[in-house]
Amino acid sequence: MPATPTTEPTSLIAGDTARWLKSLPSYPASDGWVLSYTLVNAATRLVLPTTADGDSHQVSVPAATTAAWPAGNYDYRAAVTRAGDVFTVAAGRMTIQPAFGAAIDTRSHARRTLAAIESTLEGRASSATAEYEIAGRQMKYIPLPELLTLRDRYRRDVREEERAAGIGLSGRIHVRFGP
Repeated sequence: MPATPTTEPTSLIAGDTARWLKSLPSYPASDGWVLSYTLVNAATRLVLPTTADGDSHQVSVPAATTAAWPAGNYDYRAAVTRAGDVFTVAAGRMTIQPAFGAAIDTRSHARRTLAAIESTLEGRASSATAEYEIAGRQMKYIPLPELLTLRDRYRRDVREEERAAGIGLSGRIHVRFGP
């Protein structure tokens, strides 16, 4: 088993075991100090307790627990407590990456938007309705020429992403003239 890290990670993967050892000479676990981490973002609050490991504090969160953690960027605060005293000993930022098997859409904005526009165009192919009104409420659809213009723009954006990532055509055209 590899050595246990001694600093807070900057990134964790949901579904992996989270483990590190924190040494705080001014707040030894053997003297009754208890360390805990709180991770927060706009939607989630996670609390990571620790256990004493001699004078150090061991953070160990099982994979089954981290599997439920939502991916995202979190601010964290580490605090020690003892007999009513509380002291912040560390603060920072940590990213929780999604589990490899998580059902998330990792496509870029351009790819998602292009897919949505193409789906809309496909749905419109079977409908001649451009607008309708029911009980005084009116619904108008984006005109087809505008959708086609948007589709072309997002196709270019996707091609640029692919080119930047080294995917697809290199931009070279190979020609051979023979007898």
